[in-house]
Amino acid sequence: MSGPRVPEAAEEGPTAELLRVRRGGQLSALDRLLLHSPPVAEGWNALLGALRGATTLPADLRELVVLRVAVLNDADFEWVSHEPIARRAGLAEPQLGALRRPEASAEPVWTPVQAAVLAFTDASTRDVAVPDEVFAGVRAHLDDRQVVELAVLVGGYAMVSRFLVALAVPPPEGEVAG
Repeated sequence: MSGPRVPEAAEEGPTAELLRVRRGGQLSALDRLLLHSPPVAEGWNALLGALRGATTLPADLRELVVLRVAVLNDADFEWVSHEPIARRAGLAEPQLGALRRPEASAEPVWTPVQAAVLAFTDASTRDVAVPDEVFAGVRAHLDDRQVVELAVLVGGYAMVSRFLVALAVPPPEGEVAG
C-alpha cells in the first residue's frame, strides 16, 4: 500500500496551526490524518506534546519506550521517526538492536532502570496488566510522578502505534519533529 487508508485532510485552520507550532512548522502525515477531527487532533497534540517535552523521565527512557512499543506493535512510522531521537538521547547501536528482539529487557546492554522500564513496557503493551514484580522493578528506580508518566507514555505510544498501523500510514523519510 502506498499511502494511508484515509486521505489526508487540508492543512489549514487553527488546529493545523496548533500542530505546526509543536512540530516546528511542518506537519507529518499523522498530523494531516488527525486534522479530519480537530478536537481529537488538539487533544492528541496536547498529550503527545506533554509526553515528548514535559515529563521528568530521562530522554533515554522515553525513547526506549517509544521504540519498544513501535517494535511490539509493528509501527514502522514510530521507529523511523524516533530512532534518530533515541540516538541523540544516548541509546547505542547494541541497545537499538536489542529492542528488536523478543525478550529485549533480558539483553545485557541495559542499565538496571532501562531493563525495568523495558519489562514494564513489554508487560503493559503485550498483556495490559503489569505483574507486581515488574511494577516493583520500576518503583525501585522511579518516583511517583515518573511512574505515572511512564504508564501514560506506554499507553500514549500504544495509541499512536495503533492509529498508524490501522490507517496504514507509511513511514516518514526520517525523524518527525516535536
